[in-house]
Amino acid sequence: MSDSEDVLATAAAWRAAGEPVALATVVETWGSSPRPAGSRLAVSATGKLAGSVSGGCIEGAVADAAQQTMRTGSPQLLDFGISDERAWEVGLACGGKLKVFVEKLA
Repeated sequence: MSDSEDVLATAAAWRAAGEPVALATVVETWGSSPRPAGSRLAVSATGKLAGSVSGGCIEGAVADAAQQTMRTGSPQLLDFGISDERAWEVGLACGGKLKVFVEKLA
């Protein structure tokens, strides 16, 4: 099973147990980015995480957005990027840019 399939299987198990779940997917990258397009992170309403969209750089911000999406039901398109000079300061040590789509699983 691929990483993506593992994340989806975990998210499905959480949903089957009655827990709200949001799924974050990297939809676009530019320059150096920690994870490729298609990488996924599942977030449960109780704060469990499965997968990765950045190898740890932005997971906290994405998890916060996922919690908001679960509350409101509104999907979000998150845009992360930073110049190489400020990359370490904000946690994107590799520089580059990425867009992450966050949606609540039905």
